[in-house]
Amino acid sequence: MSFRTPNLLSVLTCAVLALGACTASGAEPVSVIRAAGDRVEAAVLRDGDAWTVTYRLNEDAPVWAFQRSALLRVGRTPWRPAWWEVQTPGVILDRQGRYDVLRTVDGSPVPREVRIIMRPQAGDLEADYDPALMFSDGTVALYSGQFDVVPLVSVEQARALPLDLNGIDLPGTGPARVRWHDRAGPVLFKGERIAEPVEVDADTYVLFGQAQVRSGSGVTTVIDPGLPVWLGQELAGFTPRVMGYYAERLGPSAGGAPTLMVSWTGPTERLSSMGGSVLPGLISMNFEGEGVLDPDAAALSRARWFIGHEAAHFWLGSNGLRYEFARDAWITEGGADLMAVRAISAIDPTYDARAELQREVDDCVTYATAKPVATAGERGDNRAYYACGAVWAMAFEAAKGTRDEGDWFDVIADFQRNEGSDGVLSREEWLSALTRTARDPSLRLDIERMLDQGVGDPGAVIGRLFQRTGVAHRVEGGKVVLG
Repeated sequence: MSFRTPNLLSVLTCAVLALGACTASGAEPVSVIRAAGDRVEAAVLRDGDAWTVTYRLNEDAPVWAFQRSALLRVGRTPWRPAWWEVQTPGVILDRQGRYDVLRTVDGSPVPREVRIIMRPQAGDLEADYDPALMFSDGTVALYSGQFDVVPLVSVEQARALPLDLNGIDLPGTGPARVRWHDRAGPVLFKGERIAEPVEVDADTYVLFGQAQVRSGSGVTTVIDPGLPVWLGQELAGFTPRVMGYYAERLGPSAGGAPTLMVSWTGPTERLSSMGGSVLPGLISMNFEGEGVLDPDAAALSRARWFIGHEAAHFWLGSNGLRYEFARDAWITEGGADLMAVRAISAIDPTYDARAELQREVDDCVTYATAKPVATAGERGDNRAYYACGAVWAMAFEAAKGTRDEGDWFDVIADFQRNEGSDGVLSREEWLSALTRTARDPSLRLDIERMLDQGVGDPGAVIGRLFQRTGVAHRVEGGKVVLG
């Protein structure tokens, strides 16, 4: 999950980690079907300021597509063609359909060895983990999944690939075997300093540089030395508290104590930016802008909500119950939003939960008007997943409270018991559970209309959902206002 705001008064926008988290976001693992065999090899090297990746491909193919090819949020443009430069003669890196590809000028097979110069830089992606986290002291963390490629028979096949690859039968032999090396010394790989780690499908950030690692309170932290002091203190103090609350309500998270990796892009003028995602055993965060230099009430509230959302994904997201398809990201992203609000309210009685939830209602109306929520990712309207998912979770929570005085955490606990055997919480399971709890099948029908068809007046639909489930609200001038 990630969000960027031009100033502290701006409307929150969020990114769905649809392939792979962020989640994150931020994102869920891509479930693809492949044959067994030798793997593609990728050697990532840092030599001072020079970065390269050298591929050793394992078969002859005229096109190799990068499985993770999300667009930059600002401008909705691909990042690889601008940041990577192919050195191998006759090979082109460009965009075909929804994917970045390696291909030859004349359509012949791509050479078995391809060398690429990389220029890592900060960049927020719409629907995936950022390729690099840039630290103010020169430390750089690279996301491991950006190097996976699949062989294709033609450019046309690349153009035909859907945005969501979950469950798609892809060619090739699976994720690349990646080797990481820094001539300056060992890299930080999954919490350990290792000279030259090699792994398939590592699903993590690999840290190049000498950033200081601290352990304590159940969380290992790697925090940019340039980060505003108050933010570092808040991260170190609040993260264990909110994760402790989640563990108390839902049981221990999978994978043990996490690592928190925090980068600082700098005090950019007129910007207040927080972005992040969750991977197995790792929460990554990035902060930028003059709006987070000082701990005013708005910045503190935003930071705590942000920490709470990302931490929630250890239970509802890629580390816990995950969604089945990218179009179902509302299940985990909206659910994590409501988890964060409820946890912060329990920890800090002064927190204005109603204001945060009102923002969810308002944003759901904005992003879902006359547009199907399920296809929001295709449009770049990923905020719809967060806002509408939170609104529907509020309705589910109210129905649960009416029936047996439970809250949203009790709903998630039920999901863990009843739908968690395979680690997937599907749309069908979520909606069926809502119907069982509320004993009202019309709730599901209204949500499905918003998901699949779009409605001209989402506010009216939300008002009916709230009325039937018991969410306190009133309607003023056609607007749903939480009570």
